[in-house]
Amino acid sequence: MSNKEKLDTLLKKRAEAYLGGGKEKIDKRHESGRLTARERLALLFDPGTFQEHGLFMHHRCTNFGLENKEFPGEGVVTGMGSVADRVVYSASQDFTVAGGSVGEFTAKKITDVMDQALKTGDPFVFINDSGGARIQEGVDALSGYGHIFYRNVLMSGVVPQISIIAGPCAGGAAYSPALTDFIIQVEHEGQMFITGPSVIKQVTGEDVSSEELGGAESHSHYSGVVHFTAQNGHEAMNLCRRLLSFLPSNNTEEPPAIPTETSQLMGPEEHLRNLIPDDPKEPYDMHNVILNLVDNADFLEVQEHFAPNIIIGFARVSGHTVGVVANQPLEKAGVLDIDSSSKAARFIRFCNAFNIPLVTLVDVPGFMPGVDQEYGGIIRHGAKMLFAYGAATVPKVTLIVRKAYGGAYLAMCSKEMGADKVYAWPYAEVAVMGAEGATSILYNKDIKNAENPTEVLAEKTSEYKEAFTTPYVAAGRGYIDDVIDPAETKMVLVGALEALRTKREIRPQKKHGLIPL
Repeated sequence: MSNKEKLDTLLKKRAEAYLGGGKEKIDKRHESGRLTARERLALLFDPGTFQEHGLFMHHRCTNFGLENKEFPGEGVVTGMGSVADRVVYSASQDFTVAGGSVGEFTAKKITDVMDQALKTGDPFVFINDSGGARIQEGVDALSGYGHIFYRNVLMSGVVPQISIIAGPCAGGAAYSPALTDFIIQVEHEGQMFITGPSVIKQVTGEDVSSEELGGAESHSHYSGVVHFTAQNGHEAMNLCRRLLSFLPSNNTEEPPAIPTETSQLMGPEEHLRNLIPDDPKEPYDMHNVILNLVDNADFLEVQEHFAPNIIIGFARVSGHTVGVVANQPLEKAGVLDIDSSSKAARFIRFCNAFNIPLVTLVDVPGFMPGVDQEYGGIIRHGAKMLFAYGAATVPKVTLIVRKAYGGAYLAMCSKEMGADKVYAWPYAEVAVMGAEGATSILYNKDIKNAENPTEVLAEKTSEYKEAFTTPYVAAGRGYIDDVIDPAETKMVLVGALEALRTKREIRPQKKHGLIPL
């Protein structure tokens, strides 16, 4: 065979592999509004930068007539490319090939790029669209999943891992996304569950559809498994690119910075004085505060619909990435409960692992009271926030916007929990509990015996506020670094973060702490 014939053979084999399961199956996906594995990668990576690995990988299964069966690319497209000029590794499952099922060598292709990402210190994006383990390969397929899970754990905290749920993700296959840092789920296309509707019907008698059980709404609103949802595949890939723009490539690097004209020498911004209502009981949208403090009002919220009483997400201050944690007075008055505590703690630990400074905005009335909360383990879950903030060594700047009561004051990164800088607006109240509640306890007899209990309660409440809750009391003890004019907040925030950029903090040597999971 001549060299030309050999080259023609290569080009023919490539063309066949690029078609995956064939034109008919590709057309069927397009008719349903779905993208193919390669189309998704083309949207994720900068044009012309993707280099494929393992195109000609082939299974060795001889069971159930598979000895002569061809699975182009083994049902997954793997490789590396550039996202905004930074290297990213990816695996994209191809549903047109055996339903994207994972066999021994499918897993080998995936783990090969995971190993490369770990060696070079680059992010890994796994686009999931698979019917699960390849049944014909039996335990070899299960072993393949085990190798993927193990690498998810090895990579955790070293390089960012993002999963995109663009199709079915059932059984043990759901655990790889759960082991990654962020999950983006495509609405009405991706589903995740451990046991499917048919098994649930058989075991419990419950009737439920795949979408109801494991669709984007169920995981973004109720379970909290999913961090972002996208309306379609195009939006999912754009969202992934945007998320990567806030993150460093690995845990030894700083997040990417964007040149900006923002400077701590900017003047006061008087409109910041009008963000909080005069009535301390009146709710307001904390998003408005966040958008007014970050660059270009650009805020990427994480888990927007789950536990909305706390807000988490990424933004930039003076061009540098920060992680924002903020109470939301519009939802349950911004109280901390089981779900919001776990949501915040996980985000704090991610930011700490990847050198992202934390900005905490506080308006919290306390931890949620109630039998359900106590039985559900609010003590354990609330302790996660305390642990996460206490263990974090990245720069931590806290701003008390309004209320900071009780143990929740500590849980929202107080000075005692390792905050490097704590500031307060003049409207702030720092206390063990609200003034009215405290007064009712402290002066219970006086109020009961008074001719006009309401008047006495109001008088004692006013005295208590003046003596204990104003920010100047906490500032006088050194628990607050400064009480600031809201108009100066951006200047103060920029200056504090700039000064803390070289922060180094030495902790006791240990294998790892034991967070109360």
